Parts: sequence; C-alpha cells; structure tokens
Amino acid sequence: MTPAPSHATGDIVTEQFLGHRELLFSVIYNMLGSLADTEDALQEVWLAWSARHRTPDAAPVENPRAYLLRTAVNQALARRAEVTRRQETYVGPWLPEPLVAAEDDVAGAAERAESLSMAMLVVLETLSPLERAVFVLHEVFGFGHPEIAGILGRSPAAVRQLAARARRHVQARRPRHRPAPDVHTQVTERFAAAALGGDLRALLELLAPDVTLWTDGGGKGPATSLRPVHGRDRVASLFMSVAAALPAGALDIHYRRVAGDPCALVFSADGPIAVVIVDLAPDGDRIAGIYSITNPDKLPRAQC
Repeated sequence: MTPAPSHATGDIVTEQFLGHRELLFSVIYNMLGSLADTEDALQEVWLAWSARHRTPDAAPVENPRAYLLRTAVNQALARRAEVTRRQETYVGPWLPEPLVAAEDDVAGAAERAESLSMAMLVVLETLSPLERAVFVLHEVFGFGHPEIAGILGRSPAAVRQLAARARRHVQARRPRHRPAPDVHTQVTERFAAAALGGDLRALLELLAPDVTLWTDGGGKGPATSLRPVHGRDRVASLFMSVAAALPAGALDIHYRRVAGDPCALVFSADGPIAVVIVDLAPDGDRIAGIYSITNPDKLPRAQC
C-alpha cells in the first residue's frame, strides 16, 4: 500500500509523492495493462522515493516530478518482461485488466481519464517495451522528446526514432478516433440488451461485417472461445447460444466506464461475471470489436 497523507506532520516527502500519484499510476498502467502489477510498481516507486530521502548524504531532488516519473517508468519496464512471460502461458486471449470506475466515482474517473481505451491498450501489446513507453509518454501524456530522453536515459534522436516507429505501428492497426460518448454509450446498451436477450435481428444490425470478439477467461472464467472469433454471423451465433443457455432473469447488467470507454458490467447472483466493452468502427456506429473479460482474477475490482 502506498502511504496515506500525513496531516499531523505535514511530511513533504509523502505529500510530493501523493501529489504525483495519479500521474504515476496512469503512466504505469498504460505501460502494463495490469492493475496488480501497476500497484506493485507504484509501491516500489514509493519505497525508492522515501529511501532516497532517508539517505543523509543524498543530494536534494531538484525536480520531484521528473525523478518520480523516471523511477515509475523504469519499474514498469522492469515488470514488462514478467507480464509478457505470463501472457505466453495464458489460457486463451489475454486482455488488459479493466480499470472500472464506480458508479459515483466521478472524481476518480476524471483523474484517470488519460488511461487508453481497451482497443488501444490491446494494440500497444504489440509494441516493444521502449516503443510503448515512448508512445504513452508522448502521445497520451504530452511529454516532449527531450524530456522523455531524460526519463529513459536515451538520446533525443533515439527517442524520436522510437516514437516514429510506435506511431506508424499503432496507426496501421488502430486509426485514431474517438466515437461520440453518447453514441458509444447507446450502442453499448443496445448490444448488451440484444446479446443477452437473444435478439438476433437487433444484434446483426449492430455488428460490423468484420467484427472480432475476444474473450478473456484465463482458463478460470466462462469463455465463449479460446481464440478470437471473426465475422458478424459467427459472433452473433455465438451470443445467441449463450443467451439460449441462460435462465430467465439470471443476469443483471450495470453500465460503468473503463478508462474512456463505456462498458457493460454483467452480474450473476454470486457477483460480477464479465466486463464487456465494444469498440466502434471509425466510420459509423457499428461494432468492430468486442472485448469480454470473464477471468475472475480481473473482476474483483469491478464490484461497484
């Protein structure tokens, strides 16, 4: 656990860390896509920061924000290899752990609004760790190449090359667009109603011809397929099979947000069983991608 504010002592070291905590969290999470690893890395940043100030002969930290960011990025890079190793033995598709905002957590949602969409996080999994770090710092948080060079310990020229490669890679796989929030919310709600209600006609109207479904059950939760499912007819047929197997009134749906995306949070009587996020095609309101996360290890934080 990272520290709670120290009101009694006015601890400057603690206050400086807490003042940058949300930025550090967002940077690490966008680099790793795992909440547990993000929190572990953030704890290591705090330990390094507090230890630095307990060293009697240590020089003062002139720029706490830069120091903390450099430590956070290095922690994320160090953990990236372990995250990748876990993915290699993962059962079925691996999706980033959803950062679900509570219904009344307006402040928390605003603080972490810079977290990328699920679709973008999936694309970033295909970048090298350094490319991803540069992309996140430059494209998401607006750091300049010289500042990123200082954070990563690379030359500005090397950072520019990494940024260009990452940008080309992402643009080839994920055109930059953000659907209108009200449209995205409406489509999400219509999709959940059609898919779980067994309304084939309504579902087909929502799906793009080349839609893809990813289901992350991790070998522990219900999974519609251990491979991505491609094509409107196959995806619709799969959801019709799921709907037909459900007892009447067996599920409850709540609508929340995952970073910048609306999501459907699906509950059974025993608790949350899925977080479902839809990605809209750039040229309209058809669904191009569906991300269904049912691994129970990724759902406890969704109990809101």
